[in-house]
Amino acid sequence: MENAKDITEYKFSDIIASPSIKERFEKVRKYFFLRESTYDMSNRCNLRCEGCYYYAGETEKQFAEENLNPADWQQLMEAEKERGITFVVLAGAEPSYVPELCKTCYDTIPLGCIASNGLMPLAKEIDYRIHISVWGNDKTSLEIRKAKNMLVRQMENYQGDSRAIWVYTFTPVNIDQAREVTETLAANNHQITFNMFSAPTDYNGHLRHTPQTLAHTRAVMSELLAEFPETVVFSPYNIVAHTHEQGLHSLFSCSYPRMNPSTAIGLGRSFRQYRTDLQWDRAAACCVPDTDCDDCRHYAAGSAVVTARMYRHATTPQHFSAWLDYVDTYLAVWVKGYDKGENLCKEMIEPPEQS
Repeated sequence: MENAKDITEYKFSDIIASPSIKERFEKVRKYFFLRESTYDMSNRCNLRCEGCYYYAGETEKQFAEENLNPADWQQLMEAEKERGITFVVLAGAEPSYVPELCKTCYDTIPLGCIASNGLMPLAKEIDYRIHISVWGNDKTSLEIRKAKNMLVRQMENYQGDSRAIWVYTFTPVNIDQAREVTETLAANNHQITFNMFSAPTDYNGHLRHTPQTLAHTRAVMSELLAEFPETVVFSPYNIVAHTHEQGLHSLFSCSYPRMNPSTAIGLGRSFRQYRTDLQWDRAAACCVPDTDCDDCRHYAAGSAVVTARMYRHATTPQHFSAWLDYVDTYLAVWVKGYDKGENLCKEMIEPPEQS
């Protein structure tokens, strides 16, 4: 923006005077109506991954009985819609065990996402975004997830499917394998975004990140984002937020009810995390329950925690541009049909201080 370097304290009108910033702000603000909640669809899974949050922790979500009655799920979705929920995240264990329930959710709330390991394809009539988890190359997947040829099988199930995006979870043991996976997905016209392993409560295994592995991950993410701009859905500010030595809660203050006592506005008021028996517990309500909050760098958490801090970033054109890149990335990853634009902030800047 003109004369930006001469201004020491910006008004919001100064910041959006830049045509590129204003255009991007107008693009993303159309989605400010999104209100999410999450739902465990099944307590079954065909994998047993080390560090899996679903089978960890003391909230005993893995022991909740499955409600397999479509009529009960339809009633729940209608009630959710009535209280203002516009976006659903279907997870589990593994949601593809109950495709008829996923379809019931889609028929009532048509905006949403399914988190899946991608080994059992979901029918295209369930037109949600589908996040397919990847934890390294096939050798590492066999060691960590006990499944053979995962990437090949995932791609066969979702070849040419615009719903699918691969979510690569960086752990200390698979950082350099991200290039191999990204190259394979790029060659097959798929897209990938990045996640960070965030340790479950009481987990002290070898997958917990250290300052050294965070720095290594940051370098690899930066290289892949620069080299595969059509394949990697991410931004420099996403890299900063998720590989910082401080976790998301320390950097931005988590908005989910588990860490946020406020019931007045935002996620503290609207977010619920339902288990397979259609019950929920505010004390445990979180996008990834039983994660060690001090170690949380999860992409799902950031999609709400960072995006909720618009006003903290509306202090300089650079910080607001970085925030817009983050929101633009979040929408492209989570909302089917939303196309990500070019990143506005090319630098990896530190998050603004909390006021």
